[in-house]
Amino acid sequence: MEQTKTHSTFLGKIVGSRQLLRSIAAARQLISNRGESNSTSMALDIMVRFAQLSETQRGDFFTALAGEFSPDPAAVLEAAQAYSTEPNARNLIDLTKVCEPPLQELLRRINRAPGGTQAILAMRCNLLKILDKRPDLLALDHDFRHLLTSWFNPGFLTMHRVDWRSPAHVLEKIIQHEAVHEIDGWDDLRRRLQPDRRCFAFFHHQLEDEPLIFVEVALLNEVPGSIGPLVDKKSMSVSDKSFRVAAFYSISNCQPGLRGVSLGNFLIKRVAEQLKREIPNLKTFVTLSPIPGFINWATGFDDYSVLEGRSALATTMKNSLQELDLIGRPWMQRLAEGWEPGKSSERERKALLNLSAIYLTQFSARKGGNPVAKFHLGNGAQLFRVNWAADLSKKGLRESAGIMVNYLYDLDRLEENRERFLSKKVVHARSVTRLLE
Repeated sequence: MEQTKTHSTFLGKIVGSRQLLRSIAAARQLISNRGESNSTSMALDIMVRFAQLSETQRGDFFTALAGEFSPDPAAVLEAAQAYSTEPNARNLIDLTKVCEPPLQELLRRINRAPGGTQAILAMRCNLLKILDKRPDLLALDHDFRHLLTSWFNPGFLTMHRVDWRSPAHVLEKIIQHEAVHEIDGWDDLRRRLQPDRRCFAFFHHQLEDEPLIFVEVALLNEVPGSIGPLVDKKSMSVSDKSFRVAAFYSISNCQPGLRGVSLGNFLIKRVAEQLKREIPNLKTFVTLSPIPGFINWATGFDDYSVLEGRSALATTMKNSLQELDLIGRPWMQRLAEGWEPGKSSERERKALLNLSAIYLTQFSARKGGNPVAKFHLGNGAQLFRVNWAADLSKKGLRESAGIMVNYLYDLDRLEENRERFLSKKVVHARSVTRLLE
């Protein structure tokens, strides 16, 4: 029995190795001159073979692509020296040509085949899974992302409102990919698509009925301070054209292969513009956003050098951390003991709000800053308000002690705010300033 099993494993390795070699050979063939005229059939061959590879073999396949379909260093050096000697248009064109990896042409030819775009997204999904452990494949991923950024330029995308009349397949995707506030079945989804709610998504013509990214919006009469009422599936829908506030409370990506391709910022701006045309009374566009990682940052903080020259802030931070008394008692233990915002002392509440304001204003523009804050502030939004007891879910209490944030999208000041954020300055409202004092 053991001998049979060993023999079977050995044969499997041989078959797998052959499949890998054939996949690499198919890639070579597609990039050849012959592949130019027969690209569709050859591309389909690669797509089928890649789908049949094991996870380990796919890693080997990516290694082969990185090795065989990168620019020729000698040709790049020769072209660079020629351009350095004579920086004219012709030498620049020659340098650009030899610097472009053959892999990009390979991907373009795969993309010509039916289903090619989806296949390339699937390939990149597999590449992203191993990228953290394979820094040698970073250039390969850069080539994927470079082309996908061009192909999924917002100018090529269409934005559609998703409502209860949308195809069932699209609605299922919304339920499946909601990443911020889980959708609890069809009743929950129906509530999120009622007249006082909106859902918009970007679509690409090559991915029929496949939303790329979607945003959920609540139409209200005031800026929301907690998420519960917005996602309560038992709440009553209100049909009122006098709404003054549009609150973006969730944005989710549906295509993991597009990670790093900027779409969300364009979607939010386009939705705001459409809603403003549809409901002229809308004057305020805000988010209600989580602060993932806030508690981990606060409980593990030990570097005050960032606050050098800001002695008052450093003192506030030290006092706040001391008030929370988390040394030797992890936050999860506090939660297990029954901690919740409603049971916290006024001093503890103040400490957590102070820390969250410091975290968002002083660390968002730095490496390792909060990713949600980076997204909205980098999109030109203003840090508008910090809300206590805004998310009482287990995840909200674990990640941010239930605190959430409103980011304000002033459509007339987005570029100005974005420039300031790029200069490491976080534009924030007076309510946030008071938390820093």
